[in-house]
Amino acid sequence: MTFNRSRRLATGGLAVGAAMLTLLAQPVFAVNADKSHLKPVATISDTRFVIDTPQGQAEFPLYLSKDWNVAQPQVTRAVIVIHGKLRNADVYFRTAQNAREAAHADADSTLLVAPQFLATLDMRVHDEPADLLRWKGDAWMGGEAARAPLPISSYAVLDAIVTRLADRKLFPNLQHVVVAGHSGGGQVVQRYAVAARNIDVLTREGIDVRYVVANPSTYAYFDAQRPNAQGVAAPFDAAQCTDFNQWKYGMDNRPPYLDDRSPAQLEATYASRRIDYLVGGADTDPQQSALDRSCAAEAQGPQRFARAEAYYRYIQSRHPEGLNQSFHIVPGVGHDGARMLTSVCALSAMFDTQGCEQ
Repeated sequence: MTFNRSRRLATGGLAVGAAMLTLLAQPVFAVNADKSHLKPVATISDTRFVIDTPQGQAEFPLYLSKDWNVAQPQVTRAVIVIHGKLRNADVYFRTAQNAREAAHADADSTLLVAPQFLATLDMRVHDEPADLLRWKGDAWMGGEAARAPLPISSYAVLDAIVTRLADRKLFPNLQHVVVAGHSGGGQVVQRYAVAARNIDVLTREGIDVRYVVANPSTYAYFDAQRPNAQGVAAPFDAAQCTDFNQWKYGMDNRPPYLDDRSPAQLEATYASRRIDYLVGGADTDPQQSALDRSCAAEAQGPQRFARAEAYYRYIQSRHPEGLNQSFHIVPGVGHDGARMLTSVCALSAMFDTQGCEQ
């Protein structure tokens, strides 16, 4: 293992194209009442992934259950778990470990990855090198470019992780990759399923890819319809909310990472993904502190459970030929990442265990 300033480096390279490196002005979204995510994160991982770009190198923190700098022929499954807006990747890494144990999955054959997307405010209290990637506020959730040291999209970082996993010299027997997230992380996973560029490097190697979207506040819609009072998609009156269709809620004003593809192209790709939507049966509070209550979010429904049902109904109605996607209610669970990601249906999606009815 290579060391740098007493921090472990999980080295790797991704040539990030010029389009991905274009930094545009950040879209302005409504501010929620909950300000907890505006505090510096308590812990930053010591393990670093080095990303190479035409403009130079940048480092990215993440948690790994194994050293991916050396060949891991025993690894057949990789689970990437995305943290929420608190950026507490250490907590989500422990949840992933607990999920693996609950599934009785073999630790030796499973690689756990927990990326950590930092905010600029985190650098104010942590002594970290200048080449550590960080974003303005929650911009990483929508695939925006990092504020420093290089304008790399957060989704391009996930592409770099995917490219690493596709390296058959390091993972000659990898068969399954799961990208899972809860709350803000669920938002990232859902949008990455829309936007991801590098997934074909896995599928070309015969590696199947699955997305687990748990309790996000909102979803990316592909047209100007939104749920009506009955939760059925219908044309939305933009006079109620002029920015209802701005990315990350809709297809307008998409960031550079995905604005080179039309909404129809993005939807066609999304419809081909294998996705499991999970929603807590008790995640029904319209005043829940971390719920996005901007007008663009409210256009999708009053609370997470209603928004989840409406979105799944919406995507099904647009693809009557059928989807490789499923919807699961986790009974009795509210907005709780640990319980959601260790639920029967989450374990089924992440580790192919039994017991989750379709």
